[in-house]
Amino acid sequence: RFNGWTPEMAETRISTIWALGGSGDERVVARLTPLFAVPDPGVRKIVVYALGALPGTTQLDTLRTALQDDTADVRWNAAVALARKNNREGVPVLRQMLDRAYVEQTVKREVRLDEDKDPIADVMISGLRAAATLKDESLKPSISALSTSDRSMKVRDAALEALKVMG
Repeated sequence: RFNGWTPEMAETRISTIWALGGSGDERVVARLTPLFAVPDPGVRKIVVYALGALPGTTQLDTLRTALQDDTADVRWNAAVALARKNNREGVPVLRQMLDRAYVEQTVKREVRLDEDKDPIADVMISGLRAAATLKDESLKPSISALSTSDRSMKVRDAALEALKVMG
């Protein structure tokens, strides 16, 4: 059923999935979960994001499965989604998100200084926020190190904020 999607169709579906995730309607989970089987990593990434934003726990199996996905963005969204649900199963993935060297090797997008966008910092900040939500002590040394020595001031600030939330 998903074979033969054009890029335009995938973008439309991604936008629709994103909107459904923002609906807050737990009944949407049953309609989104099968979409995780789509070969398009962009669709899987947004499905995982949407499932994490929706209430309930019926999506936990899909989020756990997503932690093993071949695509880093999907794994990262799964770890953040699980953290939002106060589930620590994504901590190993969050630890990777806090490792600048790992993220730099994984993120293949250009930093656009003229647009003030830094996708590497964005991944790390997302990981920091999820770590703060969980208040996982095993992540505290990494967060502490980022707060004083990361080259991005945005990452440092997010690390300081995470430490403050963690107490």
